[in-house]
Amino acid sequence: MTTKSYNDEGLLSLSGIQHFAFCERQWALIHVENQWAENVKTVEGQQLHERVDDPYFTETRHDVKVVRSTPLVSRRLGLYGIADVIEYLSTPESQSSLEIRIVEYKRGKPKSDDRDEVQLCAQAMCLEEMLGTKIERGFLFYGETRRRHVVQFNGLRERVLLLSERMHNLFEKGITPMPIKGKKCNNCSLKDLCLPSLGKNPKRAASYINNLVKEMEQAITGD
Repeated sequence: MTTKSYNDEGLLSLSGIQHFAFCERQWALIHVENQWAENVKTVEGQQLHERVDDPYFTETRHDVKVVRSTPLVSRRLGLYGIADVIEYLSTPESQSSLEIRIVEYKRGKPKSDDRDEVQLCAQAMCLEEMLGTKIERGFLFYGETRRRHVVQFNGLRERVLLLSERMHNLFEKGITPMPIKGKKCNNCSLKDLCLPSLGKNPKRAASYINNLVKEMEQAITGD
């Protein structure tokens, strides 16, 4: 496991770790090749965050201070991003002691994999590094369930470290992994760009690329 410290030029988008945990190829298409496509789910997610992300909003409710759109960075992970909501709670034992809650807003409902939990834990690890503190848990708020789901971080930290290190390795080498077709491809906004069905047949993939190159050459030469 690397212990290097990343400079500004080496930082990657923190939100990308969610894409990476879901599908390494999806992440690479977006963050290495700068490709993107919208679908209903991505638009709904953007609309939800637009309602939440107000960098000028700070609110105090009783003993809870709520801050939105907090910039995050971790030199250890080499990640930077934004926390949707951070809550600072005065503990009953001491008004000078604070409990920090980090909250991420998501459309839909809890997923069968850990992509959302990994992203939330990465945010917490950034905040821990910035504040020199320890955050044991956070919360995911889903648009469909309309409630918070608790996420404990202890079992996720090692996975965040491994994912972030592999992200940097692929990014530095400019590698986009080959497609692996599965059920999750059906709802992916990059399905038409990714072409996951080509991953099962290397000869078909090679033929597709060769034909594409020929079409481009013909378009250039006018033949």
